[in-house]
Amino acid sequence: FLVTLTSLSAIPNCGGYLDSLEGSFTSPNYPNPHPELAYCMWHIQVEKGYKINLNFKDIFLEADEHCRFDFIAVYDGSSTTSGLIGQVCGYARPTFESSSDSLTVVLSTDYANSYRGFSASYTSIYAENINTTSLTCSSDRMRAIISKSYLDSFKYNENNLQLNDPTCRPKVSNVVEFSIPLDGCGTIKKVEDYSVTYTNTIVLIPSPTSEVITRQKHLQIILKCEMESNSTVEMMYITEDDVIQNESAVGKYNTSMALFESNSFEKPILESPYYVDLNQTLFVQVSLRTPDPNLVVFLDTCIASPTPDFASPTYDLIKSGCNQDETCKVYPLSGHYGRFQFDAFKFLRSLGSVYLQCKILICDSSDHQSRCNQGCVSRRKRDISSYKWKTDSVIGPIRLKKDRSASGNPGFQDQIHREETQNQPFNSLHLFSFMALALNVVIVAALIARRFVNQRADYKYQKLQNIN
Repeated sequence: FLVTLTSLSAIPNCGGYLDSLEGSFTSPNYPNPHPELAYCMWHIQVEKGYKINLNFKDIFLEADEHCRFDFIAVYDGSSTTSGLIGQVCGYARPTFESSSDSLTVVLSTDYANSYRGFSASYTSIYAENINTTSLTCSSDRMRAIISKSYLDSFKYNENNLQLNDPTCRPKVSNVVEFSIPLDGCGTIKKVEDYSVTYTNTIVLIPSPTSEVITRQKHLQIILKCEMESNSTVEMMYITEDDVIQNESAVGKYNTSMALFESNSFEKPILESPYYVDLNQTLFVQVSLRTPDPNLVVFLDTCIASPTPDFASPTYDLIKSGCNQDETCKVYPLSGHYGRFQFDAFKFLRSLGSVYLQCKILICDSSDHQSRCNQGCVSRRKRDISSYKWKTDSVIGPIRLKKDRSASGNPGFQDQIHREETQNQPFNSLHLFSFMALALNVVIVAALIARRFVNQRADYKYQKLQNIN
């Protein structure tokens, strides 16, 4: 499953997945006593090129010199197999810094002496060295980085910088960073043919030498994010009087797909794999993460496969926006969500696992001629409008309930491998065994008969003598 928060324990609010550039989290029940026998894991993942600064505002756990009972462990990476940065307990307010863009935090408690737990927050620090500027675009914001040394070369500092909306200020650390929402801070949206473009400008205002003159250059950094095809193309250029600097990069729309408990689509299912009954109705939602209210999601094609690589065989649920399965129902366009339902099934001659893959089209809602507004098209028409923004989402495995008991068997994975790779008729082995047994019976019977004949050949008749 692709979800924004994954529960790692039966305890509410225990662990999760944090993927924003900054955030906060606490132990369960904080500031009340933490639960007993808890094992909570938080995965923190920020964008590439950043490091994580983790600050514990408050820790109150059972004190022990070696932290053997209740403790917090911090790992420098995406799992507990990464290097351990530190382990703390008792009363403390430590700070940790990662060496990359991921960090893992674990809370472990025993059966006694529950206290307040902890409260923590984290921020991102730009880790890569840049000489001038850089720009990245995502489906909800643009992020501009300006090196302090670059500003120093023009005798500027962060106080000289200003966006279209001067109330939006940068975050200053080892660099100057603007995090600019696509629907705010004076960002301008423009829709043209097959693309939508978001533009903003950073102006460097010179400090006046006097009321009349200045000896500093007037700089403009023009930020431009162009969303096109299945990616975002990022461009930045800087005007230094007559000097223009260009930069570009590539990104993608941020989408995810998940199963829900009902057609209200309120409670996502976080289990993986998810066990179902045959013919159980499944509710699927594809989500687009963007603040732009004028974009809509259209389900173009959705297929199912017994394997995650979607090799043959596959089964069509939706094709060109049309239902291909008799139980499949596609919901009407609903903003940033594409939704459908179908009844659970299994593939013949395969285990009960099913994976889903959907190809998604993203359109501007104001374009009434777009592919999204055409709906089901059984015969593909000529491309006529802005349906070029495409992306894929995958979910799975969905597994039949009867396979649940097998999943706890140590030999279950070997069984899966044998059944998936061999795929031979069930009675072929029995037929071969029967033929071998029959051949052995024939050979043994032949040997016994031969021995019997030889024994008969050894007996000879002898005429009895007449004694009269």
